[in-house]
Amino acid sequence: MLIKQISVFIENQSGPLAEVCEILHQNEIDIIALSLADTSDFGILRLIVDKPELTQSTLREQGFITKSADVLAVSMADKPGGLSSILQTLNKENISIDYMYAFVGKQDGSAVVVFSLSDLEKALLVLKEDNRTIINPRDIYSL
Repeated sequence: MLIKQISVFIENQSGPLAEVCEILHQNEIDIIALSLADTSDFGILRLIVDKPELTQSTLREQGFITKSADVLAVSMADKPGGLSSILQTLNKENISIDYMYAFVGKQDGSAVVVFSLSDLEKALLVLKEDNRTIINPRDIYSL
């Protein structure tokens, strides 16, 4: 139930982000979600894509530094309090959040939150026990 996320380290200047996106376009790789964090010198582009292995190998061939990581995608109500209730569940179990980002899916009334957590396996169990909808990797691409 864990999703593969590809992180790409890019220089913080004009061009590299456009280059990554063009490489994905040329290889017919669909971006499902993304997050971009930056420092003064470089950025970390985090991608959920429909072809993670191809994405990583293709970007590496083009000289980009990439890393693959497991993350958890959780569906939530797209309304006030939707995120808060998930965070409360994780907090009760002392599961810390490394980072997270969200996107609105194509399903009515829902959003998806992508989590990098201190203990992914424990979080998976806790959230399932709390009747949360964990997005299956094969389903993430149809959102």
